Amino acid sequence: MLEDIISERKRKLTFLAENGIDPYPAHVTRSHTIGQIKDSFPTLLRSKKRFSVAGRIRGMRDQGKILFLDMEDFYGRIQVVVARDSVKNFQILKKGLDIGDFAQVHGVAFKTKSGEQSIYASRVEFLAKTLRAIPSDFYGIEDPEIRLRKRYLDTLLDSKARLLFEKKSRFWSAFREFLTAQNFLEVETPVLEATPGGAEAEPFVTHHNALGEDFYLRISLEISLKKMMVGGFERIYEIGRIFRNEGISSEHLQDYTQMEFYWAYADYRDLMKFVEKMYKYVIKKTFGTLSLSYDGTTIHWGKKWGVVDYVDIFKKKNKIDPLSASLQDLKKYAKKMGISVERHMGKGRLIDLIYKKTVRPTLIQPTFLINPPTVIEPLAKRLPGNEDVVQRMQVMAGGTELGKGFSELNDPLDQRKRFEEQVALREAGDNEAQRLDEDFLEALEYGMPPTAGFGLSERLFAVLCDKPIREIVFAPPMKRKSHTK
Repeated sequence: MLEDIISERKRKLTFLAENGIDPYPAHVTRSHTIGQIKDSFPTLLRSKKRFSVAGRIRGMRDQGKILFLDMEDFYGRIQVVVARDSVKNFQILKKGLDIGDFAQVHGVAFKTKSGEQSIYASRVEFLAKTLRAIPSDFYGIEDPEIRLRKRYLDTLLDSKARLLFEKKSRFWSAFREFLTAQNFLEVETPVLEATPGGAEAEPFVTHHNALGEDFYLRISLEISLKKMMVGGFERIYEIGRIFRNEGISSEHLQDYTQMEFYWAYADYRDLMKFVEKMYKYVIKKTFGTLSLSYDGTTIHWGKKWGVVDYVDIFKKKNKIDPLSASLQDLKKYAKKMGISVERHMGKGRLIDLIYKKTVRPTLIQPTFLINPPTVIEPLAKRLPGNEDVVQRMQVMAGGTELGKGFSELNDPLDQRKRFEEQVALREAGDNEAQRLDEDFLEALEYGMPPTAGFGLSERLFAVLCDKPIREIVFAPPMKRKSHTK
């Protein structure tokens, strides 16, 4: 069936060529979008002003001497009336045009007897001939795997899917607007790194042919941005892709967009005030409201956010102190909670897994979770008066983490010690533990000012939209399969 459709459309290509028509011209003379035509329709109707529109044919009805076409571009859809007596290539259109083809229409505003806003065509030109039939608007794409694998069809057929990606663009633009207004400078840092760092994640490895060296795709923006802080910058941010070779879930992707900013002469307490204000600005700008539904619950972003101490809530939920508990105590408790425990796991990993099982799901309304154990955060400053916890805050809502920031560790000796602890974990079998980065340590030895750093990923947008994260990226990574027609 599909082969027959493609063969028939290829025959139409030959027919068009025989009649001197280029089915794939480069030049287009569009004067208006369809949205502009509809917005100014009464004026155009009175003036009889000629214009041209371009778009895809989404419907076609042959009434003998008249063709009714439904034409759509990014900005709207409108009916086109093509009459035999008004268009010279009428018969060619009837034989060569298919639903799905791109065309350009020259004409004037026109109302049908039923009062439908239309374009009365004086000329119709081919812009791109399609070889495959587009699925029905009514049925769309029901198979979720096909919908994600062929997202271009999903956005073509479903205006809500297109609007989702428009909204996502506004989401990132709002962050840029907010940070720029606060005198932050947008920068770019390398995707390829000799030593991956800034997060606990397994990296992707690639080979640089010209240098003859293996490199890693960055797992975070952090290390390069901190080097820029050493280099004299005071307020910087980056919105870029990062890559983590980890599992797939409703919250995790391996290739996604992250935003991080770094702010000299500020700490994590300053961050909390700044970040709350920033989130409220971005959410209101993107969604028009500060109350949004997620997983059956309304999250009120506009209210004053709570502050919860990590150690306190951990002890309350688990009746165990994460700071004083031994490694064996944590392993025993984790197994009791049904958590898979591996031999190489250290205290930090176990505390984190227990927290994710017992504490994180309970944090539904926007909350700052602060001061976690030092063993789970190797890049943050210790809390004065309590060396066992660090100056870190996480934005929590909907039972998940939606941003993280801390008073950045700028003591090169303490940073080396923390990296060495991570190396020991890697040698014991923890592939996600961080590496010792001599180049970064050398940069810190030149001096980095007291700095607050913060990062968030597009997981935030997914939660705000109440969708799994794979739904809010245009082409999520998927297992390859053999090509089928």
